[in-house]
Amino acid sequence: MKILYTALLALALPASLPAQQPGTPPTNPITASFRGRIMGLHRNLAQAFDSIPESKFSYKPTPAQLSIGFIAQHLANDNTFFCNLFGDQKAPLAVEDSTTADSVKAGWPKEKLMAKLKASFTFCEAAFAQLTDANLADQVTMTFRGQSRQITRTSMVLGHALDMADHYSQIANYMRLNNMLPPTALPRPGQ
Repeated sequence: MKILYTALLALALPASLPAQQPGTPPTNPITASFRGRIMGLHRNLAQAFDSIPESKFSYKPTPAQLSIGFIAQHLANDNTFFCNLFGDQKAPLAVEDSTTADSVKAGWPKEKLMAKLKASFTFCEAAFAQLTDANLADQVTMTFRGQSRQITRTSMVLGHALDMADHYSQIANYMRLNNMLPPTALPRPGQ
């Protein structure tokens, strides 16, 4: 019996070793970590906004808070703001996006807001391809409300991730207030 057990163990051990060994680390582990987190947030935000009926896009919990439509247009703007500094590639910007007040854009039809939001996610994904761990420390010029300053590219990448996480939390709360489950609260397939 002892010989049989040892023989089975000897056969099973080599088969299990590759499964226990970690995979090859990515070439740019820091950038890969940011990319994984950011692409997950893109997916969750797109699913959240897709699942909210257009009739709810004017909803805001209190008069002082932003409406769902305002958050959608704000995210599209923020994505352009952050991702434009990921490298040389810049987002194409329609004239109406830069000349129309945010409060007016917030009232655009859901289809238009979603097209703008998803286009901004697509641009950010392409802009992200320009990033490496080596160029995260590069200095870039950020201009906000007419004021320019030098910051590291890492600040823009981290700012982008934090901004999207903040707005996902916000939209998830709005969904729950409207008896909807946000994407991260839905049962996973196979459960």
